[in-house]
Amino acid sequence: MNWRILRTIPWIDTRARFVAETPAHGNLLDVGASNGDTLNHFAELRPDLRFFATDIAGSPEKYPVGTEFHRGNLERDPLPWPNSSFDSITCMHLVEHLHDHSLLFSEIGRLLKPGGRVYFETPHPKTLDLPSAKGKFTLNFFDDSTHVDVVTTDKLANLSATNGLLTLRTGISRNLIFAAAYPLFFLCQPSRKRFTAQTHWIGWSAYLIAKKP
Repeated sequence: MNWRILRTIPWIDTRARFVAETPAHGNLLDVGASNGDTLNHFAELRPDLRFFATDIAGSPEKYPVGTEFHRGNLERDPLPWPNSSFDSITCMHLVEHLHDHSLLFSEIGRLLKPGGRVYFETPHPKTLDLPSAKGKFTLNFFDDSTHVDVVTTDKLANLSATNGLLTLRTGISRNLIFAAAYPLFFLCQPSRKRFTAQTHWIGWSAYLIAKKP
């Protein structure tokens, strides 16, 4: 899906709603940017924003043109940007891969501008009880062998509060279009489209949004 179509209806997608609320011409940092698919969606939705990214690996050549990239280990390496640099920070499907969250949260607290917000997304605890997809997709939490442990929204809220951030909202991350499409895919052969629709239908991911006062 090209996120240009969400510019007038960002509330349909949990992530899009967060990004759409970033101030005009603001700075957005994606922590754990991976291959850049999501960051490119953000650029489709908000081409006015300035994008920054960090990842231990990452594929910066695939990121939106002009993205400033830093390669580093988020359990060990402080990030290079000055205090109060960012209006928005996104951190999606990273925390469940970390053994130690202390540096990540302290850096987010440092880097947000006053009034800036952060969006965390991570597998919901219900994923522990889902059947395994047996190597095709990650449905059960431990289908991904790099997952360390479930991080609940309560733990995210506590870590945020410890670093001076106020929780604004928690919930289930969904794209309503994908979720509504799942009944159409239910009888189809397994595919990436069917899997994506299924995860949005069941509410595979939880999210938390916090703000720096």
